[in-house]
Amino acid sequence: MVDLASVLGASEATIRRDLKALADEGQIDLVYGGATIRRDSDFSFRSKQQRNIEAKRTIGQLAANLVRENDQVFLDSGTTCFEMVPFLKRKRGLSVIANSARLTLELESPNINVIMIGGQYRPDRMDCVGPLAATQLDQLRGYLCFIGADGLSQDFGPAASDLESAHLNRIAVLGSRETILVADQTKFASPSLFKIVDWDRISRVVTECEPSDDWRSFFEARGITLVTPSTIKENEYAALTDK
Repeated sequence: MVDLASVLGASEATIRRDLKALADEGQIDLVYGGATIRRDSDFSFRSKQQRNIEAKRTIGQLAANLVRENDQVFLDSGTTCFEMVPFLKRKRGLSVIANSARLTLELESPNINVIMIGGQYRPDRMDCVGPLAATQLDQLRGYLCFIGADGLSQDFGPAASDLESAHLNRIAVLGSRETILVADQTKFASPSLFKIVDWDRISRVVTECEPSDDWRSFFEARGITLVTPSTIKENEYAALTDK
């Protein structure tokens, strides 16, 4: 527990609380001094793609609307960013950075230039991670970054279920001009193990419906813009009434 707190830059109390929450949800087993991932936990792309499908599609469309034509964007290898693809293919002049083989194949379009990040290939997730992927991504700057998360914690930040994804997404965030978090509501009640970045690196959060009052106050206090179907409707109404 002490070593984990040191590596993740969090207090032992925070680590202990988040591990208990993960154990209560059946994602990990608590052991003396820490925790282990359950062998029956399935974080493969195909498995995750079947969860909360409609919510992810809504988020994908909302997130894609934040991308302008001729923009440069990074999409992580998660299933929520994957749902942005059909809407991005309608835009012209995009350059998309990706470490996901599945996402890269789906992005095939004369309107899109794809920069594929290579490295250690993970067949279950159909993406590339590791030192080679990190080195290549570190050479790029100034893009609009979209990342997902396996869990969210107000005092810990957005987090991933595995160290490799967390590390690569952290590098992506550090090289971006702006980072947008895409996450469905199940992630708001489910902290995860490996921290990606602090909340001050996130400018906007895209989700399928309004989160709890506690989360809305949290985002407002940190200047993080919340993007949901209802906020889009409010903005459209405000634009009409201003004319």
